[in-house]
Amino acid sequence: MSKTLLMQGNKAVAEGAVAAGADFFGGYPITPSTEIAEELSALLPTIGGTFIQMEDEIAGIGVALGASLAGRKVMTATSGPGFSLKQELIGYAALAEIPIVIVNVQRVGPSTGQPTAPSQGDVMQARWGTHGDHPIIALTPSSVPECFRLTVRAYELSERYRTPVILLMDEIVGHMREKVQLPPYASIPRPERKKPLVPPQEYRAYFGAQDDLVPPMAAFGSGYRWHVTGLVHDEYGFPDSSGKATKELLDRLFAKINDHLDDIVETEEYRLEDAECAFVAYGGTARTAYAAVDMAREEGIKAGLLRPITIWPLAEKQIKDLGGRVNHIIVAEMNRGQYVLEVERAVAGLCPVTLCAKYNNEAIAPAELLAALQKTKRHAGGA
Repeated sequence: MSKTLLMQGNKAVAEGAVAAGADFFGGYPITPSTEIAEELSALLPTIGGTFIQMEDEIAGIGVALGASLAGRKVMTATSGPGFSLKQELIGYAALAEIPIVIVNVQRVGPSTGQPTAPSQGDVMQARWGTHGDHPIIALTPSSVPECFRLTVRAYELSERYRTPVILLMDEIVGHMREKVQLPPYASIPRPERKKPLVPPQEYRAYFGAQDDLVPPMAAFGSGYRWHVTGLVHDEYGFPDSSGKATKELLDRLFAKINDHLDDIVETEEYRLEDAECAFVAYGGTARTAYAAVDMAREEGIKAGLLRPITIWPLAEKQIKDLGGRVNHIIVAEMNRGQYVLEVERAVAGLCPVTLCAKYNNEAIAPAELLAALQKTKRHAGGA
């Protein structure tokens, strides 16, 4: 039986992890993500799972990756400087193809910044924080119910594509309390990673990905033995320094994501049917944009909203399509301008793109977005 609760966003993430079958958390508490660790420290032992608080953020993701290699569904959660510390091992997970869900509840930075103030300043760090060419999947919820749903979704994608997935929260959504209806967890399909169909002596850890480019993954301790390294490797996992191996591995890592964008990329449209101008907003800022659209409509301004739910890979097709449908796009975000650059690139001159940015520890208010929209229309009309 489903149950309806008043719940905080961070706690909805913990519930979503349990619903998806997560049975291991490794991390280090840091605000504004701490409630995720607190909740899982209570929930996981009741279902036979494991919660470990490590000595720092690096160890937190390290122990989670080790558990994933042993077949566990794992999570680590962090914020601000903790996300910076985890970057090297996020790259390791991408190259070694180790599933993991990494939650980052963004706060003002850089460095320790403003520990509990809202920000969306880690958008580019989520994409490019670790070094080298690599694909990444990042999802960004805008409500407490979506915190639950996208956590489950993050596990689906991580296990299906054998890759790290980032749940990119912000403090507004993480600490918000809303009504959420939780389905019976038994009714939620639990993602299972592809397992080898060959006997241990024939197993090659990075071979057999011809269909979806995702190789089967054997759990350590299951009788299969394979080598794991952050170096470019061959099909057995052993280092291979050749140019051929490097190119083939990187090409496959990108292709297994880019060939499945229709499955991975999710967006939402709000009142865009006849819109002449549109906001692009995500996370907590999207909630402001809904209200600004409604306020604009009351003034006779045909406004709408495109909300990226999958923030990486970029919803390039959807954003380009939007650029061909409206006269102007305003990108709203709580930073000095990060995602707006990607929107400009995708729109490619089809219409003007401007930024409504705020980075003073406060959320953008609907009236501020409406004022930005009114200013845009005045300029367009030559007033």
